[in-house]
Amino acid sequence: MARTTDLTTGTIWKRLLFFAIPLLLSSLVQQLYNTVDLIFVGNMINKSASAAIGASSLLITCLVGFFGGMSVGSGVVISHIFGAKEKEKLSRAVHNTAALSIAGGILLLVIGYFFAPVYLRLVNTPAELKVSAVSYLRIYFLSLISMFLYNLGSGVLRALGDSRSPLYAQAAGGLANVIMDYLFIRLFENGVDGVAWATVVSQTVAAGFTLYHLMRLDPAYSLKLRKVAFDRPVLKEVIRIGIPAGTQSLVITLSNVMAQYHINSFGEDAIAAFTAYFKVELIIYLPIVAFGQAIMAFSGQNMGAKNYRRMREGTWICLAMSMALAAVTSVLALLFGPQLFRIFNKEASVIETGCRIIGITFPFYFIYSILQILGDSLRGAGKVKQPMYIIMVNICMIRTCLLFLIAPRVRNVRGVAVTYPITWALTAVCMTVYYMKFHRKLRKEEKQER
Repeated sequence: MARTTDLTTGTIWKRLLFFAIPLLLSSLVQQLYNTVDLIFVGNMINKSASAAIGASSLLITCLVGFFGGMSVGSGVVISHIFGAKEKEKLSRAVHNTAALSIAGGILLLVIGYFFAPVYLRLVNTPAELKVSAVSYLRIYFLSLISMFLYNLGSGVLRALGDSRSPLYAQAAGGLANVIMDYLFIRLFENGVDGVAWATVVSQTVAAGFTLYHLMRLDPAYSLKLRKVAFDRPVLKEVIRIGIPAGTQSLVITLSNVMAQYHINSFGEDAIAAFTAYFKVELIIYLPIVAFGQAIMAFSGQNMGAKNYRRMREGTWICLAMSMALAAVTSVLALLFGPQLFRIFNKEASVIETGCRIIGITFPFYFIYSILQILGDSLRGAGKVKQPMYIIMVNICMIRTCLLFLIAPRVRNVRGVAVTYPITWALTAVCMTVYYMKFHRKLRKEEKQER
């Protein structure tokens, strides 16, 4: 039987840390897909191939991010139910998640296939990259059903306190990705298309392992294929939480699309440098996300159990650990910036451009912990609209305005990079204010119940 963990009991910092470590490792392995792709492409094909993948990546993030919000919705609903110990309802929620992942994957496969050329034209992709980028995207979209099965299934497991099974599934998929990249690129010489086919195979492997772990849960709520179906009350609650969470992810990605528009106008070196930058920053970003996922599950279970004080204590402990680790990883990444960029691209001009970017953003990355941890704690508690509005105003609207004000005047990558720490700080302030307001309300409810 698969392992679940009750996060409503035990030493808080130990629960959070040991729950977050497998999440971090799982995220690292998940990023291995595109990272290995870039390593193979950057070293075995050419700079244009790297730029083609980079120009395509934001559309993938945009589409997947929205249904990633559905994963958040399912996870929050399931963590509340698990915390309240309602097994029959939990079974319905698990099978609803499986149905949602299949339907969502098919829908976005169709949308993405036909929208790919339009997107590449909208973001000002250079003409010489369009053919290879369209081909890459259309093959990549074949992996969406498997990708959603993994992501939503992993969300279920994390909500139940199991952060190890998603790691095992990702490890299997990551190994398959390395092998397939070598076969398709080095032996079969399929170029950029081979990278996409490797992703299709590896995501399918990860999805298969996830389904296996879902089937090994407690028999009272384990996944049974014959019972996969939408459950209207559960689906309604998932949509209530998932659409704002998905919209938030979509908004962040759209702001990056605006950034990509300006980056593409700076030429191949800038495109390749930012493509590598989004991999280098994972050293800092992924631990923050892992702590965010941990506090979301922690807050969700404790909200379901009405253990509000423990939820607050866990949030501040999680924030302290996240900020400390972000500060350390930022310093290390700045010290070894050229070496890190060289992993993804060996051209001196790309490495130099990448180092200019991290010199602006990395010193302020610890601020990102504030908006991530507090936002995920609120989402775990079922408060998703307010964080969405905060993200929409600051990350999307204000960042987009700053991009159009600064980038045309600076005319280099610094004009894009400087908008990131500015909007992180604004978002962190707004998120802190709302978090404090929400918990003042919970304290009043606690006093009334006494």
